[in-house]
Amino acid sequence: MTSTLIKNGRIVDGTGKPAVDGSVLVQDGKIAAVGAAADTQATPDAHVIDATGQTVMPGLIDTHCHLSFDDAGSNAEIFHQRRNGLSALVASYNARKLLRAGVTSILDPDSTFENMIDLRDAIDANIVQGPRMSCGAYALITGVGGTAGQLINDEGTTGYYMAVNSKDEIVKEVRRQIKYGADWIKVHVTGIIPRQAHKGELCVWTMDELKLICDTAHDLHTPVMGHCRGAEATRKAAVAGFDLIFHGTAMDDEALQAVIDHKVPIAPALTFQYNMVEFGKKIGTSDTLMAMFEREITESIDSMTKAHKEGVPLLTGSEAGFSLVPYGDWHYREMEVFVKYFGMSPLEAIQCGTQKSAIGIKMEGEIGVIAQGYRADIICVTGKVDEDLSLLGNPDNISNVMIDGVEKDLSPLPKRNRIPGWRLASIGDTRLTREVAYGEEQATQTAFIEELH
Repeated sequence: MTSTLIKNGRIVDGTGKPAVDGSVLVQDGKIAAVGAAADTQATPDAHVIDATGQTVMPGLIDTHCHLSFDDAGSNAEIFHQRRNGLSALVASYNARKLLRAGVTSILDPDSTFENMIDLRDAIDANIVQGPRMSCGAYALITGVGGTAGQLINDEGTTGYYMAVNSKDEIVKEVRRQIKYGADWIKVHVTGIIPRQAHKGELCVWTMDELKLICDTAHDLHTPVMGHCRGAEATRKAAVAGFDLIFHGTAMDDEALQAVIDHKVPIAPALTFQYNMVEFGKKIGTSDTLMAMFEREITESIDSMTKAHKEGVPLLTGSEAGFSLVPYGDWHYREMEVFVKYFGMSPLEAIQCGTQKSAIGIKMEGEIGVIAQGYRADIICVTGKVDEDLSLLGNPDNISNVMIDGVEKDLSPLPKRNRIPGWRLASIGDTRLTREVAYGEEQATQTAFIEELH
């Protein structure tokens, strides 16, 4: 029997309870005892980790992380600059960045070539190191498109999308994805229609179609998750039987009530927006775009706060995979969003990022808590995380990461070199007008929402 004793730490157990000083005993991949019992039950040959001055807590769970996107700057880059085998190999490199950031589990909603199913299986088989993964395959869309408008083919696959245009195609594709190992079925319930972009994302499915997806998946014991922005889409998804809603922004009273009635977990995944609001100036984002993204957060405060108070689980997701939320840097930040905008305490936010987010990995009651019988997915972080969540943003603060009781290699990754043809070529971030060339006006990058996520 292999055992590890983590002693002298400050335990934040992930349930929202205040921190306590004490020890954690890990045996054969699970937490065997916590507190005084851990010290008395530890055998003399147990491996000892001295966590003096550190927070001992469950590993972070990121329920919205796209490992195959490789910090892309646009959807066009993902759609046209990626190759299957190389995409999976690069994702395995990036997966180690997540470990260094204290992430022990992720939900990868959709991927290019649905190849994150392969990475998940490689991690499970101990071929490569990375967080435990739960995966979708291709995101289902209608012929109207997803969030990239006319970049998406009318049928078949484009990047991480699969267009389905009839009820027969829906059933066939859901069954095919489950056959090939999808843990979840992902649906882009909303999309942007280029001619109607001023209306924001619109629901592009009928209620009957959404129910058909859920019925087909649920018959095969597979949950359904949906990208939803806007009241109609969120209401329909909740009523149709979705098991997880991403974003859920711009809910009206009817949509919010449907979510509350069905207790559908929401992963707002607002880190992308929060980064743009706080740091957009540093990357040349226009004031208009920054204001639009901030409104998506602020206009969600009342509905998310009420949903949380009514018992709807709010899960944490970074949307890592895009250049604005690169791997390894921001996986903790959704908890800061919950504190700043939704009025949570740091302990409540940590609970969302650990115990509650276990729902996204389909392991609720197994991971995300420091308690006897749970799997030993544990991190040790220098400082008092429950008083300063930003401590999680510095990998140097994270000294130990274990998954199923096995400590992971946190050594720096080897330097990565350029991959020819992997990124979109660019001749600049703005048009070279005479005002830019000869005037005092500074060049600014103009970003369009269709190109971002």
